[in-house]
Formats: sequence, C-alpha cells, structure tokens
Amino acid sequence: MIKITLPDNSVNEFEGAVTPLDVAKSISEGLARNTISAIVNDKQVEITTPITTDSTVQLLTWNDDLGKKAFWHSSAHLLAQAIMEFYPQAKLTIGPAIESGFYYDVDFGDESLSEKDFEKIEKKVLENAKKASTFSLYPVSKEEALKTFADNPYKVELISNLNDGEITFVTHDDFTDLCRGGHIPNTGIVKAMKILNAAGAYWRGNEKNPQLTRVYGISFPKQKDLTEHLERLEEAKRRDHRKLGKELGIFAFSEKVGAGLPLWLPKGTALRRKLENFLSVAQKKGGYEFVMSPHIGSKELYVTSGHWDKYGADSFQPIKTPNEGEEFLLKPMNCPHHCEIYKTSQWSYRDLPKRYAEFGTVYRYEQSGELHGLTRVRGFTQDDAHLFCTPDQLLEEFEKVIDLTLYVFKSLGFEDFVTQVSLRDPDNKEKYIGSDENWEKAESAIINAAEKKGLKTVIEYGEAAFYGPKLDFMVKDALGRKWQLGTIQVDYNLPERFDLHYIGSDNEKHRPVMIHRAPFGSMERFIAILLENTAGDFPLWLSPDQFIILPISEKYVDYAKKVSQFLENHDISGQIDDRNEKTGKKIRDAELNKIPFMLVVGENEEKDGTISIRRRGEGDLGVMNMEDFVNYFKKEAAI
Repeated sequence: MIKITLPDNSVNEFEGAVTPLDVAKSISEGLARNTISAIVNDKQVEITTPITTDSTVQLLTWNDDLGKKAFWHSSAHLLAQAIMEFYPQAKLTIGPAIESGFYYDVDFGDESLSEKDFEKIEKKVLENAKKASTFSLYPVSKEEALKTFADNPYKVELISNLNDGEITFVTHDDFTDLCRGGHIPNTGIVKAMKILNAAGAYWRGNEKNPQLTRVYGISFPKQKDLTEHLERLEEAKRRDHRKLGKELGIFAFSEKVGAGLPLWLPKGTALRRKLENFLSVAQKKGGYEFVMSPHIGSKELYVTSGHWDKYGADSFQPIKTPNEGEEFLLKPMNCPHHCEIYKTSQWSYRDLPKRYAEFGTVYRYEQSGELHGLTRVRGFTQDDAHLFCTPDQLLEEFEKVIDLTLYVFKSLGFEDFVTQVSLRDPDNKEKYIGSDENWEKAESAIINAAEKKGLKTVIEYGEAAFYGPKLDFMVKDALGRKWQLGTIQVDYNLPERFDLHYIGSDNEKHRPVMIHRAPFGSMERFIAILLENTAGDFPLWLSPDQFIILPISEKYVDYAKKVSQFLENHDISGQIDDRNEKTGKKIRDAELNKIPFMLVVGENEEKDGTISIRRRGEGDLGVMNMEDFVNYFKKEAAI
C-alpha cells in the first residue's frame, strides 16, 4: 500500500505503483483533465512518472505558477524543434521557462534570425503542437549522450559536467533534447504561441564565450489568453517608466556622467522630495531619529561588516589616497555606518530601541547588461533605517515596521501583495555569516511577526541576505506584474561583528538585535514602479506639479503670479504657462503632462479674485475663489 499525502495533509492510499495522473483521477475526472504537471517529494515531474513509495504530491494546473513553468518549458522544446526544421545547421544550447514565457539560446552559425522569420516559426510550432505528441523522458548513459550530441559543443559541455545516472533525454514527435524533466503530458495542450523578440546572449552569461541568439517566446492553452497577454504588453510599453520619465521630465541619463547613474530633473526631484517628506513624517511619529553618513567609507569598515568579502570583487574597486595603504570604497550599504553611529554612545536598556533613519545613497557596480532604466542602476538612494533593540523588544519592533510598510503601500495604492519570508539555504550555509542559533532566532522572529499580523506569506529558502533572513513585500502592479518592494530584515550578526552592546538591567553588557528596513526599497526603483503602476497619473498629493495656471493673454500674467504665490503659500505646487499660445492648446498640453488642475484666469477672474478650474479627466469644475479652491484641494489630496 502506497500513501500519497496531498497539500491539505489528506492521505490517499493506493495498491502498488501510482502516477500523479492516477492520483488526480482518484479525486475527480475534471482535475485529471486539467492536471498538466506535478510535484512529487519536492521535485517537479511528468504526470506519468511512477510513484513507488509513500510520497507527498502536489497536482499542478495551468493556474499554478509551477504548472505554467512546465507548460512554458515544454513549449521551449517545441520552439527548438521548429527552429531546427528551418535551420538544420543551428546548434541548440538551453531553453528554460522564465517568469513570463521561455527562451531558447541558439547558435545560428553563419545564418541569422530576424523578426521577419518569427511568423513561419510560430506557424510551425503550432502545426507540430497539433500532433499531440507525448513528451517521453528517459535515462541515457553518458557515453550515449555524448555520442548523440557529438556535433554540438554546447550540449557536449553540459553532458561532460554530469555523471552517469544523472542524464535524461526527452523526446516528442521526431525531436529529442537533453533535459532534466518537468513537462506537460503532450504538445496538443499548446494552442497559442508567439515569439516576442530575439536578442544576443553569451553562452553561460560569460562575455568570453560565443555569442548566441536568445529567442524569447510565450505560449498559452487558449488563443484568448495570448491576445490578452499581447494587449498587456502593449499597455506595458505605454507605461514604460523610461518613456514616461522622459516625457514627463522626471529623470535622464548621460553618457558623460556614466551608465546607471540617473540625473533627477526638477520635476523628478520634486517627486522624490514629496516621497521623502511623506515617509519622514511617518518615521518621526514612529520615534525614528534622522542621521546622515558619507558617500564613502574606509575599506576596513566593509571588511568588518562582511560586505567586502561578499561583494567587493564585483563592485566598484577601492579608492586609493596619497597615503600608503589607505583605501576607501564608495558606500555599498548604509548599515555599517549606522552601526558606527550606534557606537558613539554607551546605551542602557532604557535607551532602546534606537531607530536611525537615512535617505542614504549607495553605489554598486551592476554589469552593463543588467542596467535597466531606474530599476537597475549603479547609484541609488535607499529609504534606509536600522533599529537596535533588546531581544525582548524585537517582536514588537518588527510588527511596528510591518505597520509602517503597510501604511506606505496603502497610501500609494499598492494593496495587492504577498509577503515572502526569505530564509537561508539549509543545504548551503557557507553562503551566510553567523551562528545557527542566531539564524534560528532571527527566522523565528520574522515568521512569528508575519503570523501575528495575519500576512499572506510564502517561504523561500536561499533568498535571505548573507547576514540575516528577510520579510520581502511582493507587490502586484496594475498590469499584474510582481515586484519586490519593501523589505525588513532581522540581524544578530552585524551587532557581533561591530561589537555593539548595551547595559542591561543586570548592569552587564548585552548584544542588541538589529532590524534593517526600507519600505520603498530604493527611491529609484520605487519611482520606476510607481510611474508604471500609475501611468504617470500620480496621486494628487504626490504630483510634482499639482496645478498649472493658464492666463488667457499676457495681460493676466501678473494675476496668475498672484494666484500661484497664494497656492504655493498653502503648500500646493505648480507653475504658470505664459506661452503665447491659445488656451485650448495649453489645456491639451497640460493634459498630456498629466497635471491634475488647470486654472484659467482672465478679465473676470482678476476682477472677482477667482479662478476657473478644470480637472484632468473630469473637465470644467466651475469658478471658485482661491480660499475655496485651497479647501477643496486639501480635501481631495488627503492621504
């Protein structure tokens, strides 16, 4: 008798060997029809894989992320098959599923692939998919595998790094590939497919290796799903923060300044300051103290913290001074500086917690191929804070940080999220610093706080920082994309490395616990995501320009200045459009620039001390005196 434990902890018993498909049929025929993959004892397998011992089983459909992974991985094989039919001299390398779709890296040799070739390949993929060929996974010896792919140096390299007993092939139709498994039952499930683009990629990500063509694709079980996905992609292009940032005058890049180093334009700077002020007010109420630290630090500081050992070789290299042996680094993290700030005084348990906050700019050398607008840069500002508390205060402080993060998200319209408990990899502990005891305490604190707050959580092993576990907030934007924004980390290790202590009630020295937190994550990345989530239509309180005054002729510019000064005195920010243009064009331009209020002034307004108001997306709101407009605005802009 074989016992199969399902995710709800129910147990089904079977006589003799069983497959995931059998398990699905035992539950319902409908589930069996929709099951396309399975997890057996933490390994993703085909639904026809025999199960011969007591096991845990999770059945996967298209609606599961891992179900999509199997679907897209299988589709990569279909793509490779079609490519080889048109380019028989091409050399295939690898074709994994990715977060949204899949890719296959191909060496086309003397031939090349262009966008005009996409359609014929897509048609061939769907033509082959209609055959409903079964994906058959089977083991082969290393000798046989090397012989099969003798003319493909990429596959030979992969096989050479494997041992006998570890090598499997998968065959569907007349196509065979090297593969570890995790496929859908047959190709007929793939009903729609699109090649999204093709780009250069180095073999195994090493620029010293040959350059390949990475062919990106996506597939679906229904044509309707593909159509909707392509519509979302078009909307994503419209919302691209790089496009909007340029159009709205938020930020720019300069080759002379350097790749990955953004320049914040006046509107972008106004936007950043409003975000900083918003969080500063909340932090002040939460008992935070504001500190500042320099943009560089002695190399020894980061040796002590462990950052040099973990990141030094891949970051900006040390800055040498005229003094022999003296070296500094561009600051990669704020936490070592804050540890040193904590050490400037002797603290009692009565003084804790200490909460130090800083909008601190840090620098990390991202590879040029990794840079992307504001989401991956080399210089960025973290809304950083580090809390030093007693072990007894840890849970309460962690919960308060969760509350602050939730307040930030709600105020900015990010209400669809899950929290990821990022723990260390239990099978590779050498990647981390600190004792097992400290790690266990830190991980328990995060899990308990998340449970107490009723957060929807997922646990990911191997995603912790090198010095401690994290609670990461995974936010879904208006297009359904997931982003990691806020993060909270518990750290028992840096207080040890910096020899931090406080005097306890027993008059003895004790180690504080450290909490790292950043609700925004980084100002750059947060603003990029905010731009795309809102399509540039920021919440009223956050808009860089909240109004624009449109005098109908130059005679009324002086009155426009008077109105502007009045509004600015009430902390409402904006500008005057005194161009020699028709009012209609000024209104259209203001709409394109996503300015919330257009205030038209002319003879009647000047005489009566009023303004004619238009609101973006709503039209004419009528005439108000300036005091009434301020009251109306404050009510509308309230967080």
